[in-house]
Amino acid sequence: MTLTTAPNFTLLDQDSKAQQLSDYASQYVLIYFYPKDDTPGCTKEACTIRDNYSGFQERNIQVFGISADNPESHKKFIEKYHLPFTLFSDEKKEVAKLYNADGIFLKRISYLIAPGGKIANFYPNVDPASHADEILAD
Repeated sequence: MTLTTAPNFTLLDQDSKAQQLSDYASQYVLIYFYPKDDTPGCTKEACTIRDNYSGFQERNIQVFGISADNPESHKKFIEKYHLPFTLFSDEKKEVAKLYNADGIFLKRISYLIAPGGKIANFYPNVDPASHADEILAD
């Protein structure tokens, strides 16, 4: 199933604060699903986005990482690697299911969402080392 419009969701961030995707409808949003905090591939992906974060800011792209880890785990991951973006906790994998990213571990896929909620691009085969560059090039 290919998504054309981003399903809205409400998830807890690393501070256990509920946030809604629709609150960011006026700008581009990157949501990237990843399997687990502080594992080699996921750390590489997060740090590559961190290292290129100024490019996301210049393009007014809000970045959200989503995994099934709890908010406390996300908070530690952010602090350890100085991540400048929000991580959402999808412990029940309900949002992952809406975005076809569910499995035993969440799949490493991303969506670039345009203002208004239309899916601008879908990245089904993410390379953690080059993903940030790929998105910024698009």
